[in-house]
Amino acid sequence: MFQDMLEKKRELFADGVQTVLRGHSNRNRRVVILKGNIVQNTRSESSGISARVNNNGTFGFASVAQTTPEAAEKVLRAATQNASLLAQHANRSIMLPPSLGTGMLEPHGVVNDAAQKDIIEACQTVDAYVEKTYPDLTTRTIVYTEDSQDRTIVSSDAWNGHMITPRCYIYVFITATTESGNPVELFKAFGGYGSFKDNFSDVTKYYPEIDELYKRLMDKKEGVYAQSGYKTVVLGGFMSGMLAHEAVGHTVEADLVRGGSVAGKNLNKKVASDLVTMTDFAHTYNGSPAPLPVYLDDEGTVAEDEVLIKDGTLVGYMHDRESAQHYGMKASGNARAWGFADEPLIRMRNTCILPGKSTLEEMIASIDDGYYLISSGNGQADLTGEFMFGVTCGYEIKNGKLGKGLLDTTVSGVAFDMLKTVDMVSDEVEWSSSGFCGKKQMMAVSMGGPCMRCKIMIGGR
Repeated sequence: MFQDMLEKKRELFADGVQTVLRGHSNRNRRVVILKGNIVQNTRSESSGISARVNNNGTFGFASVAQTTPEAAEKVLRAATQNASLLAQHANRSIMLPPSLGTGMLEPHGVVNDAAQKDIIEACQTVDAYVEKTYPDLTTRTIVYTEDSQDRTIVSSDAWNGHMITPRCYIYVFITATTESGNPVELFKAFGGYGSFKDNFSDVTKYYPEIDELYKRLMDKKEGVYAQSGYKTVVLGGFMSGMLAHEAVGHTVEADLVRGGSVAGKNLNKKVASDLVTMTDFAHTYNGSPAPLPVYLDDEGTVAEDEVLIKDGTLVGYMHDRESAQHYGMKASGNARAWGFADEPLIRMRNTCILPGKSTLEEMIASIDDGYYLISSGNGQADLTGEFMFGVTCGYEIKNGKLGKGLLDTTVSGVAFDMLKTVDMVSDEVEWSSSGFCGKKQMMAVSMGGPCMRCKIMIGGR
């Protein structure tokens, strides 16, 4: 077994340093069908071994695109030498982070490889349904994506484990044309954690959601531009999840806190209304598996939940072992690498604003003139918490009822200021797990949140 082979190389671990040996493979599948025509059909895999050594606070790293015993020995020697060389010139004498325990974690997932023809047939079935049911669409695109990681961790003083994290999705993109000749588009991703058969053995179960997507597109086709200004809005669960990840989550990653993020001066201070609690979940939410469960990170730290905001107060950061020692906090398993040639960085996992007690209907009924903002296609934020998100689906709220659909617009603000205006939080959470975070390297993450009533700056025409 690969795990056994890596375990045997433990005898090469140097004394007085912390070493992690990692075998890592990534598998990707992608199919694109545009108006019934297959325009992309690809499969790719990459695998290799890496070693990372912490020598008095300096890190040596090495990797190779091979999975042989000789490759493991090679990267161990190189990483150990790199760390030793850097330690000689860095003039640092930093106590190594303490061990949080040792043991062995067994796999929680399984990667079952589906035949490419089965993937294509599933996409063609969805495409045929959309074509037959909605012939008035200008165009349609069906995209299948799959990215799975298989990681084996052997550590000198932390946990060892074999982690398998498969996920796959079918995206449905649909486009219509307004009376003025302008295209409007919406999309939705179906699927989640697991292999192809886990998610797509029966694609007809997604048809009702495709029907709802079409209805919203028709509303958008007849939609209006938002009136720009500082407005009372209801953010849908997808939007509050994106806010949690982009505008808040990155500011509380400890490496970015050390780099000067706004969270550095706000620890144990009020940053949101009392209704807002936000947690980065490891592998379980509300008694069920989180959308993308993480049980062990790439430093060998067993993953635990990290509470970031509690009743409106910023109470914690996300850490790797080094930053946890720096801040006198506990690492909770956020050090993650995307590929075998990547070093672990502090990354989010399943970041979510927790639900409240209101209902969506109550929130809409409470607004005389505002907007219900459902989904976004993109967004960005900086370390001050200032953000701007595109809004691709939404509705007017007039006299406590939904009005016309909205054409594409944007919202902007400063996260901690905006969160202080939250005065209603819904009792249900919506998760999104199909995206990537692009902090230096790609990483599969999920984000979630309830609907929230707040005030925000919205763009117009």
